[in-house]
Amino acid sequence: MLAMLAFAVDVQVGVPRFWTGVGIVLFIIASWFLYEPIDGNDMRLGWITLVVGIVGVMLTYIVGMPSMVRTRFATPTIGREWMIGQTGVAVENIDPEGLVEVGNARWRARTNRATPVSVGDPIRVAAIDGITLEIEPLEGAARDYREHRTKHAPTELDA
Repeated sequence: MLAMLAFAVDVQVGVPRFWTGVGIVLFIIASWFLYEPIDGNDMRLGWITLVVGIVGVMLTYIVGMPSMVRTRFATPTIGREWMIGQTGVAVENIDPEGLVEVGNARWRARTNRATPVSVGDPIRVAAIDGITLEIEPLEGAARDYREHRTKHAPTELDA
């Protein structure tokens, strides 16, 4: 039970370190003394059974559990690129954070370049940071310098 408690702490920490070692040592000790001697001799478990069980638990907690925990609590970031450039509406005042509606779904949003947006104002998604959309007002937003260059006739200052 102490080995499983140590492994539980290890999973909460998220990185195999001290508690992994404590759990493995306690698991080895517990595995050795778990079973009564067979047929009156002092042999408890076959060494192959003991080694396979210990190596299996070690692999589970050193490789498997950290990967599983990262996967379980990670923010999915694939498949949202289509939202960049999409328009929507501010559901509440965004100064600098609030809610917007894009594509019939509500999203947490942060203003791009700290431009406040009022309720009902149209917005454009400029970027995505995890599950938070970085937005800008549809009208009056600061333009990217690359867009600015292609929208006007060249002057002496552009050279």
